[in-house]
Amino acid sequence: MLKLISGLMMFICGLIVLCSKRKHLLLMLLSLEFVVLSLYFMIMFLMSNYSYEFFFGMIFLTMSVCEGALGLSILVSMVRSHGNDYFQSFNVLW
Repeated sequence: MLKLISGLMMFICGLIVLCSKRKHLLLMLLSLEFVVLSLYFMIMFLMSNYSYEFFFGMIFLTMSVCEGALGLSILVSMVRSHGNDYFQSFNVLW
């Protein structure tokens, strides 16, 4: 029960940081990865608690790695074109 509560606290803290640091893309990506890590922690805990197979955990981990790589490629593209990772420095509608 303590592991589930700590996983939920990790998830809530990640969402709070995601909402409060919305000006920088890098901080948003880091907090999003923290949320994904907390979800992975809770999924692995629940699967081990009910003695399920861990195949879904591998699929979830693969998708989260792909999401992280896509976010980093967007960050690199944004820094190369605009010079920083502020959302205020460029207009999304252009």
